[in-house]
Amino acid sequence: MDIRPSERASDYQKRLEIFMDEFVYPAEAVSEEQMKASGDLFHHPAVVEDLKTEARRQGLWNLFLPESDLGAGLTNVEYAPLAEIMGRSAHLAPEATNCNAPDTGNIEVLARFGTPEQKEKWLRPLLDGEIASAFAMTEPAVASSDATNIELSMARDGDEYVLNGRKWWASNAMHPMCKILIVMGKTDPTGPKHRQQSMMLVPIDTPGVTLVRSLPTFGYMDREGHAEILFENTRVPATNIISGEGDGFLISQARLGPGRIHHCMRSIGMAERALDLMIDRAQSRTTFGQPLALRSNIQDWIAESRIDLEMARLLTMKAAWLMDTVGNKGARVEIAAIKVAAPSIAARIIDRAIQVFGAAGMSNDTPLAEMYVHQRHLRIADGPDEVHKRTIAAAELRRRNPDFALTPR
Repeated sequence: MDIRPSERASDYQKRLEIFMDEFVYPAEAVSEEQMKASGDLFHHPAVVEDLKTEARRQGLWNLFLPESDLGAGLTNVEYAPLAEIMGRSAHLAPEATNCNAPDTGNIEVLARFGTPEQKEKWLRPLLDGEIASAFAMTEPAVASSDATNIELSMARDGDEYVLNGRKWWASNAMHPMCKILIVMGKTDPTGPKHRQQSMMLVPIDTPGVTLVRSLPTFGYMDREGHAEILFENTRVPATNIISGEGDGFLISQARLGPGRIHHCMRSIGMAERALDLMIDRAQSRTTFGQPLALRSNIQDWIAESRIDLEMARLLTMKAAWLMDTVGNKGARVEIAAIKVAAPSIAARIIDRAIQVFGAAGMSNDTPLAEMYVHQRHLRIADGPDEVHKRTIAAAELRRRNPDFALTPR
């Protein structure tokens, strides 16, 4: 396994770190002030557009597309450390560089499966950062961790499809720049289990699309929102289907693999920042006549955090390397493993940092509380831990018994 940074990857890392120091970190307080001044939970701070302009000027734009001439052309191994760096300011840096979810996954879907017309209408403005997008898959009425449960109906009617159903947790849908939804639903409810689902492009202003509400996460309302969306006799042209009827599962697997690498590396970056904050706090605060840093339990937390981070990073880099060398399918177990490990490890490190900060760690005076919420949320987003553990367990059971069936025959 060769995960050494290439010359071009090292160059991007250095330039991105400078961009973070000179532009992104200073913009965090500015963004917060602009949000407060607007009085709008879903306001798009002007400083974000300033950051996007600067990132484009510096050539730090669309870095995520693996081996594609639409972006930087980086492999997953080359991009992963960049995602980690951006994770240190996860609410600003990814959007500033046009590397934020769910736009990254939607861009990859359109780049791989879109028709020329779909690419011209939606992919190009997404690549240019002119619009935002959302991915509508999860539903409130069913356990969507098993995507075969999805019920939203996509019925063919001449040259159109008619959509009826309800989605929720459609991240980015409340973003003022969100113009397009990629919606997963059923076009053939009686077909083979994994060929019933399709994906459809639905402009957010289509008649019959209602943004019901945005869902808070542990009391936090993210700026881009997590929308509940109602589709009532929503008509879209048949040409809006992506790839073809029944290709929903195929597309979702192609979409989620790279996205999970991005999430995990951003989690590691977030945890690295939390560790830095914990160390600084431990060295600057004194209790009972001694700096916190001299307490054995604090030293244990610092040491354990470093060990945890290195393990998580190496496992994630292995998954990235396998994706580059044998493809997403060949890296399936490792992708599942990092999706379980990275958010859990990050949350554990952030929790230690909160404890070192005491009451301040629970407030919004530090980024720790919001970081913790984000990592707890990731243990459910893109598939709960239990689904990924099931994938890993099945592979292990089959390793010892190739004929083993995970479900009774």
